[in-house]
Amino acid sequence: MTIASDVAADLISTAHELADAARVATLSHFRRAGLSADNKDAARFDPVTVADRLSEERMREILARRRPEDGILGEEFGRVEGRSGLTWALDPIDGTRGYLSGTPTWGVLIAVSDADGPVYGLIDQPYIGERFEGGFGRAEVNGPLGRSALKARPARPLSEAIVFTTFPELGTQAEAAAFRKVAERARLVRYGMDCYAYALIAAGQIDLVIEAGLYAYDVQGPIAVIEAAGGIVTGWDGRPCPMGGRVLAAANPQIHAEALALLNA
Repeated sequence: MTIASDVAADLISTAHELADAARVATLSHFRRAGLSADNKDAARFDPVTVADRLSEERMREILARRRPEDGILGEEFGRVEGRSGLTWALDPIDGTRGYLSGTPTWGVLIAVSDADGPVYGLIDQPYIGERFEGGFGRAEVNGPLGRSALKARPARPLSEAIVFTTFPELGTQAEAAAFRKVAERARLVRYGMDCYAYALIAAGQIDLVIEAGLYAYDVQGPIAVIEAAGGIVTGWDGRPCPMGGRVLAAANPQIHAEALALLNA
C-alpha cells in the first residue's frame, strides 16, 4: 500500500498524540499505593490494571476523532474493523508485571500497519520520558539524553553478543530448550525487560531478543522501530511475524542467521 506524504505526516502526528495521552494515563497510577490487578488467565498470572484500560481508552478516543476510518487492534478491548486499509495496534502497557512492581522497563506500544505489516511504530517509556520511533524515513529516540538517531549494532559473533528474553522459561519446554542453545553461546543473557529490550536493539545496545507466545500488539511497534534502525525481526521460521508468535529480533542479518540456525537445530 502506497502512503502519501501528507497521510504519513498525519499518521506520525496521530501516533505521538496517542503516546502523549498514554503517558498521562499510565503515570496517573504508576507507583501509587493500592494499585491492584485482575488476572486475565486462569493458568498463569496475566495481570491487567485500571491503568491498562484507561491508557487504551484514551488512545481509542483519539483515533475515533482523528482516524475514524482506520481499524484498531488493542490488547484490552479487541478489534475494530476499519475501511482505510490501515490498522492501529495498541498495547497500552507492555509489561504490566513490571508496572505493578514499580520498575521503569514497561512501555506503551503503538503501530500502524497496512496489509503487509507495520509501516510506523513507537516504543514509549513514560516514566523515563523516552520515546523510540521508526518508519517513514524516521529512526530516532528522544529522551533524557536528548534526540539522536537509532542505529542497530553491526555484525559480531554470537560469542560476543548480548541476548534478552522476558521470561527464563520462555513458553513451552521445547521453546525454552531452543532458546538455551542460543543463550549458552552468548556472552551475556538478561531477562525481564519486556518491550524495552526491543528498543535497546534499535539503540545499538544489544544484539538479540528471543521470545514466544506474542501477539500482534506486542510486536508491531518493535518491528517498525527495529527495522527502521537497520535491524531485522522475523519468526523462528525466518518469515515476517506481524501477528506475533515466536519472535527473533536481531541487530543485523548475520547474527540473526546464526541465532536462527540454533533455534531450528
